[in-house]
Amino acid sequence: MDKFVIRGGNPLVGTIRVSGAKNSALPCMAAAILTEEEVILENIPQVRDIATEQRLLASMGAEVELGYGSAEHRTTICCRTLSDPVAKYEIVKTMRASSLVLGPLVARAGMARVAMPGGCAIGGRPIDLHIAGLEKMGATITQEHGYLEARADRLRGAHLVFDKITVTGTEDLLMAAVLAEGETLMENCAREPEVTDLATLLIAMGARIEGAGTATIRVQGVPRLHGARHRINPDRIEAGTFLVAGAITRGDLIVADCNPSHLGAVITKLQESGARIDILSPDEIRVQADGPLRAADISTEEYPGFPTDMQAQYMALATQAEGVSVVKENIFENRFMHVQELVRMGANIKLDGRTATVRGPAKLSAAAVMCSDLRASASLVLAALVADGESILDRVYHMDRGYEHIEEKLCGVGAQIQRLGNIFAPKEEEVVAG
Repeated sequence: MDKFVIRGGNPLVGTIRVSGAKNSALPCMAAAILTEEEVILENIPQVRDIATEQRLLASMGAEVELGYGSAEHRTTICCRTLSDPVAKYEIVKTMRASSLVLGPLVARAGMARVAMPGGCAIGGRPIDLHIAGLEKMGATITQEHGYLEARADRLRGAHLVFDKITVTGTEDLLMAAVLAEGETLMENCAREPEVTDLATLLIAMGARIEGAGTATIRVQGVPRLHGARHRINPDRIEAGTFLVAGAITRGDLIVADCNPSHLGAVITKLQESGARIDILSPDEIRVQADGPLRAADISTEEYPGFPTDMQAQYMALATQAEGVSVVKENIFENRFMHVQELVRMGANIKLDGRTATVRGPAKLSAAAVMCSDLRASASLVLAALVADGESILDRVYHMDRGYEHIEEKLCGVGAQIQRLGNIFAPKEEEVVAG
């Protein structure tokens, strides 16, 4: 099982580059199901979830070609035939985004059989909203033996109002609606950049969509879609993680190949915490922190609020800030599993339900810690970068689900971090989270 060995104390200085967004790439890959023609996706990150999605599509009969050399971040997907429209449990058990194939499979093939998402370490992500929306669009859905089976001769447009904002629910039903007969009106939609990125691809494929990126999306169904080429958005969570890394290590870091417009809430909070943030260009941000960091409160919200996927990283920063920071987690009910490990490193954190109170600055010391989910892993890396001594992070396969070669990127700007183990070894004990 892979481990990171990290020796803290080095400020991060230089330029670090952001990869494509995993959470954009996964729904865009699922969108290839909607056409018989080739879909070419560029800026695909080399992370474990992408490899899982590629296996999933191939198991259904898709032709999936990976780029090599200068095109190593490109994938070509052709779903000319869908010989087996089933998302098998043995493939999708480590990836919650597997539910994203439900809508496009029903829309294209008239049926889908998808393994039910299992337990999630950070809290439930119910698929109920996906099911309710598809049923309103005319699908018949049954559940047995751990699988959902959906059937429809052709989906019909409908008026869908989400009881709760859901990113994957918005994406899944958006993909279903583009081939449905008639108009679909979707309200209380997620506004995340990943939804907009998916809609941009679908429009390039011939879909008729208005309002993506707002709370109301209107879709006029079309009989068929065609192939397209699309470049995946930069990963705003990876960019935010690197911004925090620059601030927490008191470094001078340029985060390149990002989109500053997607990072408003994170940038505002870092400035409130005492970091200097400069937007150098439409795809570069500079973070400097040569003075003391200040405590600041955060409350996670749907986009454009402070992202839940940055809560753990910000908490690591709060341990080094002067004063008391209050961190409220409003999205997931169990997203504080990093707290116990941070406390083992010397952090002063008290939990009360969905609220964490962090008193700083704390002198962190190296320890052996356990990664429990994707973003918790990132917070422990950040803490280890400023801890006194050499920390050992176990189960970093969680990190590999969403960060591309993070140890190499951090080493390139001055971090002392080494991977021990084989990144490609099978990890049967993986727990899905993040």
